[in-house]
Amino acid sequence: MGHITAKGYYDLQKRLDKAAQGAPESESLYKILEVLFTKKEAELVSILPLNFFTVEEAAKRWKKSKKESKKVLDELADKAIILDLKKGKTQAYLIAPTMAGFFEFSLMRLDNKFNKKVLSELFYQYINTEEEFIRMLFMQNPPLGRVFVQEDVVQPKHETVVLDYEKASEVIKKASCICVGICYCRHKMEHMGKACNMPQEVCLTFNKAAESLVKHKVAKKISKKEAMKILNKCIKLGLVQFGDNIQDDVNFICNCCACCCEAIIAYNKFGYREGLSTTNFFTKVNKKKCSGCGICVKKCPVNAIVLNKSGTVNVDGKLCIGCGVCIRFCPTNALFLEKKSERSFVPKDIFERMVLSAIDTGKLQNYIFDNPNLVTHSLLRRLFGTILNLKPTKRLLAMKQLRSRFLNKLIKTKHYTIFDKLYNNGKKVDYSHKELDKKR
Repeated sequence: MGHITAKGYYDLQKRLDKAAQGAPESESLYKILEVLFTKKEAELVSILPLNFFTVEEAAKRWKKSKKESKKVLDELADKAIILDLKKGKTQAYLIAPTMAGFFEFSLMRLDNKFNKKVLSELFYQYINTEEEFIRMLFMQNPPLGRVFVQEDVVQPKHETVVLDYEKASEVIKKASCICVGICYCRHKMEHMGKACNMPQEVCLTFNKAAESLVKHKVAKKISKKEAMKILNKCIKLGLVQFGDNIQDDVNFICNCCACCCEAIIAYNKFGYREGLSTTNFFTKVNKKKCSGCGICVKKCPVNAIVLNKSGTVNVDGKLCIGCGVCIRFCPTNALFLEKKSERSFVPKDIFERMVLSAIDTGKLQNYIFDNPNLVTHSLLRRLFGTILNLKPTKRLLAMKQLRSRFLNKLIKTKHYTIFDKLYNNGKKVDYSHKELDKKR
């Protein structure tokens, strides 16, 4: 007999699937949702906006008082299903995405609010066995995450090429709040009997997301000095720094291994070379210095280095993610980072990445007309969905110049207002990337 699921969980799954990254229907997903949400919570969250929203908006949709709605939102934030965001007088909320979001938060948390063994088994089934969700996640453009180059292995002549937002140390230095939690990937694999011996309490969250996790006692607040200590420890262990694929107000940096990390596993397993944003470097080898010891072959997280018959190594520049891990462990200094001819595109902020991902996946209409209680929104979603998914329209929106104009038009809508107050002090951002273009 199949698993019996209450209607609220079906509605919630459909709501989550409207987001750019999606949440494909699956029995294992319904079981995950049943662990994380009560039936009533599932019903309520299923009608919340995909965008930033206020308690007043939630109260209106739920037909509850502001006080009642605030209580429910706080309870959901305690579970890290919703992010509780505040700046000055602006108080807003955002449904955490599935990944990187409430999937990770459920295992990252330092308490025992959920049964982590049960969740780990369900996550493994949904993500590592069934694969539809992870394939969908890593086919998005722009990618959800990006690799940070390990700064101290960059040659002096290339140091000016590395921009501040590409440095993990700068993310830490500029963060308004930092917290640490348990590594979702390794903790999940530990419950499956597949984890390595790398440290687990190394998952770093920053800025507004960190403030919410700290406020609701999901993760432990740490100083910038403590965060740098964790970062340096992980770098020395040969872990890859993989984080939020945005320039401003980065939300997370994970310290990843090839055996447990979802992103690296997907990269190696499916061959989705566009599934994560690599650094602006790739590794090259000085054959005269190479001793053929093979250490770099073992240390490379993406199998980009192989030993050849002549006793030296070859590096596949197309596979290389430019992390710099191999260079750190080369005993003869035969490896070095070379600059790519074209700089990787990194969205300005989460608003830009959300819009571009929604365009890419054909779901932008779900963010603009996102009230399931309104018949007009349902009709407009269908109409705009048809228009936005026409090949000529998608081709136009893929053009950089027209895309930036489109984004700069969207910031004039009410959907941008809350984000703008929370992150930009009301100073609207220019999404034309003129400054970045000068540095390519």
